[in-house]
Amino acid sequence: MNKPIPNLLNDCLTQLTEAFDRCFDFNVHRFDLRSGKEAVVLYIGGITDVEMVTRYFVSPLTNLQIPVESLQDACKQLSMPNLSKLSLLQEVVMAISSGMTVLLLDGENEALSGDFSNWEKRNIEEPSSETVVRGPREGFVETLATNTSLLRRKLRHPDLKIEKMTIGRYSQTDVLISYIDGVIEPKLVEEMRSRLLRIDVDGVLESAYIEELIEDNPYSPFPQLGSTERPDTVAAALLEGRIAVFVAGTPFVLLAPNTLAMFMQSAEDYYQRYYIATAVRLLRYLFTAIALLAPSIYVAVLSFHHEMIPSKLILTMAQSRESIPFPAFIEALLMEITFEAMREAGVRLPKQVGAAVSIVGALVIGQAAISAGLVSAPMVMVVAITGIASFLIPHYPVGIAIRLLRFPIICMAGILGLLGVMLSIILIVVHLLGLRSFGTPYLSPIAPFRFEGFKDVLVRAPRWLLATRPRFTGFSNARRQSGYLKPGTPGRRNNG
Repeated sequence: MNKPIPNLLNDCLTQLTEAFDRCFDFNVHRFDLRSGKEAVVLYIGGITDVEMVTRYFVSPLTNLQIPVESLQDACKQLSMPNLSKLSLLQEVVMAISSGMTVLLLDGENEALSGDFSNWEKRNIEEPSSETVVRGPREGFVETLATNTSLLRRKLRHPDLKIEKMTIGRYSQTDVLISYIDGVIEPKLVEEMRSRLLRIDVDGVLESAYIEELIEDNPYSPFPQLGSTERPDTVAAALLEGRIAVFVAGTPFVLLAPNTLAMFMQSAEDYYQRYYIATAVRLLRYLFTAIALLAPSIYVAVLSFHHEMIPSKLILTMAQSRESIPFPAFIEALLMEITFEAMREAGVRLPKQVGAAVSIVGALVIGQAAISAGLVSAPMVMVVAITGIASFLIPHYPVGIAIRLLRFPIICMAGILGLLGVMLSIILIVVHLLGLRSFGTPYLSPIAPFRFEGFKDVLVRAPRWLLATRPRFTGFSNARRQSGYLKPGTPGRRNNG
């Protein structure tokens, strides 16, 4: 099909009909121009607005007093901004498959395509996975035009660049990369382009397909690219010198590069007072450590290090465990697996019953297990606190990684005690030290150490102190605000 469009209309229609053989929604609308020439309009039914095709494509060409003799005349008569010329049959086939309407004239070796697509789309709603108390309530949808308009509303500057490419042999999925020219490092844009252009797959149905194919270490349990449904989060990332990847058909936008500290940040951290955001962020780090280590430390202490437990507490724990037939290691694994199964069941069930089933199931099964003498009450409490702690992690992919790593650490604790817990922590830290996200160290600014980066890691410094962009993404245009923004500074204006 990669050949020029035939001059004879019937020959062209024959080849196009063969290309769309057994496609019931392929429509061919033939009509005659006032000049006597025969014309045809081709489109896919269901995704094309037929009324608009008739009003803006067919009627202007058939009702004009001036006869249309050529495709050039048709271009002059059709007052449409999105017309484009096609010269190859393959281009015609791909345009029709993409929802475009194609006009062919007898005796012409070119075609005109116009966009009259009428895809069904979801309304803009608040993202259910990234809710905030204070902040914008709009979220991305599955339509690229809507998503780019939401981003343009946040960043109204011509330096906001949005490049388009198509990935997927059969899906022909539109993929956009967005960045701010003059802020982003050009090497990052080139690296993203090269990684996307290397992708050669049958189809891309969600941004996760692309994420898995372009990340630095696909074997790591930790995500190296961020994903979000929030336009304000994408805008903030671009202002830091990062790059965003939009994929048609999904509301989740990829952000690169991403560090572990960025995964521990929430959009609401920047909409609350800085001391409130700092307190919440410190609480988040504390409970992330609890979610990762609490069951394993409990198993290690109970199995190998009884001397670390106060005498009154160990008597109480011994009394609660005297009828338990399993060692603490097996007990912890059973409870953790059961809790994860109930959480997954709550996610997969309808929203109206999912939360109720998971909560009631946890209460009923926990109480029944204690009454039956299968697990002890302290173990149920540890598992419950661990489960609650994992909900404080703001990004779901990192929460999944923490939940998965919990199980091998429990096994190490059951075999080697606290030594096994320490070995597990060392292995995780060594892995994180070697991990990169588009060349950016995953633990930056902790390793390599950058003191100025700590203003937005464990704490969220006041906004007037956040005058520079992150060192590894915005070093080509480091300064992002005036140095005289502190409230109450005498003799200074906020505009610098």
